[in-house]
Amino acid sequence: MSSAAAVLRLLAERGESLAVAESLTGGLVAAELTSVPGASKSFLGSVTAYATALKRDLLGVDASLLAEHGAVHPEVAAQMAAGVRAGTGADWGIATTGVAGPEPQDGQPVGTVFVAVAGPGRTRKVARLRLNGDRSEIRRESVRNVLELLAGELSGNGRAQDTEQNGGN
Repeated sequence: MSSAAAVLRLLAERGESLAVAESLTGGLVAAELTSVPGASKSFLGSVTAYATALKRDLLGVDASLLAEHGAVHPEVAAQMAAGVRAGTGADWGIATTGVAGPEPQDGQPVGTVFVAVAGPGRTRKVARLRLNGDRSEIRRESVRNVLELLAGELSGNGRAQDTEQNGGN
């Protein structure tokens, strides 16, 4: 079973909903989720906030945080996940932000990615990924990692991550 199918099954079992905020993945997380039949039972929608101003204006990411650190930062990912959750009324929000390449961004090297989960209560998890590979591989691995991070939270197996991975497993 794919990560998307597993996440959607867990959400449906719990009667909970999900929304997604994406930057470097550009809609790939939403596409992966909606490729699963019955996704509409739990998946509400997504915001692709590629521009920094949209992260601030649509998702509520703190302007001073963005000005000081740029968009590639763990707290930006966390605020994106919380912002899409709040903006859509979803039980869970997940987010991706990072550098897919080919050039570094915000002082971060290519392959630096932050994925985040925000959920009921004070549930909040951010994982820093150091991914290798080309732009496509980095984006694909970012999708897989954010879905696995959420699956871990939903199944009670959440763990902190700070990993280096090859993009094309």
